[in-house]
Amino acid sequence: MSVLMEFAMFPTDKGESVSPYVSKVIKMIDESGHEYRLTPMGTIVEAKNIGDLLDVVKRAYELLEPDCNRVYSTIKLDIRKGAENCISNKVKAVEEKIGKVKK
Repeated sequence: MSVLMEFAMFPTDKGESVSPYVSKVIKMIDESGHEYRLTPMGTIVEAKNIGDLLDVVKRAYELLEPDCNRVYSTIKLDIRKGAENCISNKVKAVEEKIGKVKK
């Protein structure tokens, strides 16, 4: 099973730039061992089950909560039985179809 989660989490009470807070979350994800992709609008994380990803969300909030009075988050999930490495394979499948395969 592959579960992809695209999520963003950041404080809304810390001004225009929230990269110091987002970087704490990304460091935690990096140290978790899950494959992930940071994008300008959020982060995509892959795991073998939904529980692992919900734990990532919980841990992200726990990192921000002590210093932030208001935290905003969005979460999207793609759960696919019998699949693996979707974080890379989904992009590769589209690139193959348009003749743009990254090596």
